[in-house]
Amino acid sequence: MNISFRQLKAFVAVARLGNLGAAADQLCLTRGAISQALKELELQLGTPLFDRAHPHLLLNSEGALLLPLADEMLTRLDDISALFQQSGETGGSGKAVLRIGASQTIGNYLLPSLLAQLGPEWRLSVFIANSQQLAERLLAFELDLALIEGEVTHPQLHSEAWQQDQMLLVTSPIHPLAQRTAASDAVLSAADLAGQYWVLREAQSGSREQFDKYLRPQLSALGTVLELNTLEAVLNTVQQGLGLTLVSELAVQDRLRSGALVVLPFSQPMPRQLHLCWHQDKYLSAVSQRFKSICKKNKVSSVQSATIAF
Repeated sequence: MNISFRQLKAFVAVARLGNLGAAADQLCLTRGAISQALKELELQLGTPLFDRAHPHLLLNSEGALLLPLADEMLTRLDDISALFQQSGETGGSGKAVLRIGASQTIGNYLLPSLLAQLGPEWRLSVFIANSQQLAERLLAFELDLALIEGEVTHPQLHSEAWQQDQMLLVTSPIHPLAQRTAASDAVLSAADLAGQYWVLREAQSGSREQFDKYLRPQLSALGTVLELNTLEAVLNTVQQGLGLTLVSELAVQDRLRSGALVVLPFSQPMPRQLHLCWHQDKYLSAVSQRFKSICKKNKVSSVQSATIAF
């Protein structure tokens, strides 16, 4: 059997992208070259690796067995290239690539500092999305590592506790509940929140997961919910006085300091755990291990100390 790296690169690209044309564009090859490499690989292995559903190629059970092994071989090849790369070389093509995913709060407020500590000698690909989308990309070997705000329960994903975060109930200072608590120093209960107008992230996002965990079960009447799929949109809308939201302290600190938003004192603390995740069968490259080390070095036990560290 004479399997080549060219064949494995074609296989992994098609497995991730599901399309010959997209894989050809990524590898700077023709569709014909990609198709030929796949045919040669399947011929050597004696089995098809994809189910053909034009225009898509869907990984079958045999392909799913090969994907982690092929991904590991190509990642090890990148490690070898990086190990013997000349220190004075500046071209990007020979550098190892780190593919990182992050939930929106982490991606906006914690990830930039981590990437700065990683240094400029690595090629980076960053994907910011909600927790469910990150999990799907980890399962498809499209990401090396992901920093996730939500709970990770898939048996093929390894999840390691990272930072502690705190969820806050916030609104505009002109909201009636804000004026009420400011005047009386009252602490709100779930009964005070029934029937309120909410501005929330979409389902399957980390912050929505926390709302559904902490607040939704306690509300006798939910009220109207406006769903938005970006954190900035949520905060900007709440800032205009439209309603309430539940948001990470990391995301709202600047607006609290400026007075654009205020915290509504609530009777229950709402902590959450942030996680570092990867596929249990994923071979972690040298740069992945280095990034993990940086994350652990910046691991803190509270949001207050996180504010200082980052």
